[in-house]
This record gives sequence, C-alpha cells and structure tokens, in this order.
Amino acid sequence: MKKFLVLLIVFLSTVTSAFAAKLPENVQAMLKKTFPSVDIRFDGVIILQDGTIYLPLYPAKIKNTEILSVVQTYPDKTPLNKRPEVVIFNNDFVLLKVLVDKNGAKTIKKFDKPPVIVKSGLLPQDMLVPKNLIIPENLKGITGNLNIKIGPKEDIKVVATKIQYEKTTPVQPIKQANLVSVIPQLKDKVLYISTCYSKDIQVVQGESKTSSYALSQKTIPRCIMITPDSKFLFVTTFNSTLVDIISLADDRIIKQLDLTTNAGEIIMDKAHNLAYVSSPDASTIYQISLDDMTLKKKIKVNGRCEKLTLFDDYLLYVDKLSNKIWGIELGNEYVLKDLGNYPNISKLVYENGKLYLVSRTKNRIAVLDYKNQTLLSEFATIKKPIDMISYNKKLFVLGAEDNVVQVIDTQSDEPICIVPLNSGGFSTSMSIIPNTSLAIISDIKAGRYSVMDLNKNVVLKTNTLDIPVSNITIGKNIRKI
Repeated sequence: MKKFLVLLIVFLSTVTSAFAAKLPENVQAMLKKTFPSVDIRFDGVIILQDGTIYLPLYPAKIKNTEILSVVQTYPDKTPLNKRPEVVIFNNDFVLLKVLVDKNGAKTIKKFDKPPVIVKSGLLPQDMLVPKNLIIPENLKGITGNLNIKIGPKEDIKVVATKIQYEKTTPVQPIKQANLVSVIPQLKDKVLYISTCYSKDIQVVQGESKTSSYALSQKTIPRCIMITPDSKFLFVTTFNSTLVDIISLADDRIIKQLDLTTNAGEIIMDKAHNLAYVSSPDASTIYQISLDDMTLKKKIKVNGRCEKLTLFDDYLLYVDKLSNKIWGIELGNEYVLKDLGNYPNISKLVYENGKLYLVSRTKNRIAVLDYKNQTLLSEFATIKKPIDMISYNKKLFVLGAEDNVVQVIDTQSDEPICIVPLNSGGFSTSMSIIPNTSLAIISDIKAGRYSVMDLNKNVVLKTNTLDIPVSNITIGKNIRKI
C-alpha cells in the first residue's frame, strides 16, 4: 500500500508538471524588469497594471539561450514596453496580446499568413480562458484541448466595383451578326473572371453583362481553376506562396496551403481527383489531393516549369529558361523525359495520339510522337498563336494578332478553316464550357467574350461585359448555403 501511495504521488506530480503553466525564468525576469508591477498568474496568463493581457504560447521545445532577447514583434520593431500585439523571443516562446473591440469581444492578432513559430505553438492547457475570447480560424491549432470559440472563416465576398481600363476600341455593336440571341448552355453556369486590372475575381452569372459580386484577393490572381465537381475554386496570386481553396457554396476560403515557394499555374486531374500546382522559382510541381485538400507530393523538376499539360499518366511542362519540353511519367516513379527544345511555346495539347506544340513567335506548330520522342511534322499556323484547345479530333488555335481561330484536322494535320472573332480587341484565352461543344474566347482589351460552336466552327454570339477579361473559369451555378 505504501509503495502504491508513493507511485501515486509521483504520478500526480508528473501530471501537474505536464499541465501546469510555468513561464521560463528568463521570460519572467524580462517581463518584471520591463513591467515592475506585472502579475504573472498561476496559469501563465500575464496581466499588466493597465489591464493589458498577454497569453503565453509554448513552443514544442523551448530553446536554451544564454541571453534572452526579442527577435520579432508585430507591429514590427515595437519595443516591449510599448505593448506590441505579438512578441517572439529567441527561445521560441511567444506572447499574444488580447485585443478588445468596442463591443467587448476579445481576440488576438489575425495573420493572413501566420509565422510558423506562432502557428505551431500551444496555449497552456490549464489556462483560465478570458471571457468572450475568440481565436482566428487559421490559428485554431494553438488552442489544443481548451474550450475556446473559433472565429468565422474569412468572408471574401465583396461588392463588385467598376474597373477603369483603356479599351482598344469603344464598345459598340458587333458588326458580325449573332447567330443566336441566347446561349442555353450558359444559363446554369457561373463565369469566374480574372483580370490584370484588379485583385478581385469577378463573378458573372450566365450571360449577365455585369458582375454579381467579386471574391477579394490579396494580390492579382495568377491562376484560378475550378475543381471537377464545381464545388471549390483554387487560386494562386502573384508573389504569394499560398494556394487559396474557396468554397463556392458559401464564398469563403476554407483552406490555405502554404507551398513555401511562390505558387504558379494550376491544373486538375479529374481521373485521379488530384490538382497540380507549379512553382517555377523552386523548380517544383506540387501534387494536392482533392479528397482532403492536402499536399501529397513535391515533384522536383528541371528548370522553370510553366504551360502545364496533363494527358493519361503524363504531366508535361515547358522550361521557361531553356525552351525545353519535359514529360513527367506519373505512373513510372515520376521519371523525367526530355522531349527537345522548341522556341516560345504558348501551349501544349495532346490529341489523336500526338503531342502538338505551338510557338507564338515562329507561328508554327510542331507535332511529336511522345512515346518515341520523335518529331513527326511541323507546319505554319496563324500569327501570334496565344492559346490552343482540342475537341473531337480537331485543334482550335487562337491567333491574337488578327483575332481569329484556326481549325485544324488532327488526322491529316491540315487546316479546315479560319473563323474571325471580330470582337475588336485582343483575345487571350479559350475555355471549353464543361459538357458542351462550345468554347468561350476571352478578350482583355474590348471587354467582350465570344462563344464558339466547336462542332460547326462558327461564332454563335459575342457578349459585352463591363469588365476586361484575362481569363475565364467556368463552373456550375451550385446551391449556396
């Protein structure tokens, strides 16, 4: 019995030391020197004489430092006696100031991108939680088992504002007569439009002329792509390492994936429910699971990867620096295959068993046999081919200089016809409307987009918008929650 009591006392003392909050001695000493009347409560909460409260954030392992110092504050370079919102010490210990709004609600600093040392810390698990405390959603991991209310996910839905931009031609009736008055296939669709003139993603319902609203971004979007089920929008922006995943049912960011390197293009792999995101600066392509929205793999590649193209189990890209084409064999341990050098490739397309590469400066198309790595043929195309899509064994090449689409038969590699767009501006991209034979062709200068029937090789209609268009991503009009 005596032995049992001894073991019980040892166990209770171990539990107490594991859960009781005790600030490091050097942190206490610095606080008492800076704030002589500081109250360091038994649970680790720090209360200054003027009522300011700091919550301690413990790292996974406190570093041993000979001399304690402050290495970072928010706002930056704020002295400790001026009560900064966040204090990070060189032993990885962190203090979070409790912020109180006019209604008495308490919170802590909300970071767009929390520092790793803050995001990975943990509040004392025996802490008496301040009344009405709300922790930002992207810092919920610091709460552990504490019963603390988590703030709502960030609402990025904003009122669309009119974008001022210089048009190449004034908006006026299109000379070419529209073949139809409405496009039934757009009735239940939503157009997510990005433009180099605005940080926001414009949301246009069907054939509406104006945006219903916009999705606010921190910087100008670099790439936007909708998931195969039309439920989520993946967004990368310039000079950002984050991939925002937006729930289209409630227009909120449900998750941010930090790639740690600047994020670039996005493509979706419907067959395997995956997404691929390039990072040219890091010569890396990231593989993301669409099942749980987590990073699965970092694929190291050669060069600055861009112009991602996916077919079967092959992922292709262009090295921007060398103009070399590379193939990644996803089903063969991600082996890289060198397909040769081709100048200024604007798009890669796989159709009818052949790989087509179009050069925007040479105005030529090269046709490759991927498996044998041989050049099958090469021929001239329209001027400044800026984009290219395939449909029903045909290529559709978008020429920016003359604003036309060239249609090519991939069985003979002979041109079928040239379709004028007559939008009066500068065409930038082509996107097939999902589950239809129609394509939308965007125009960044005229504030218009054209709808082309890929079966009949005709432009059915040209719609005018109140906004310029760099790229259009098309999704279903899903039910909001």
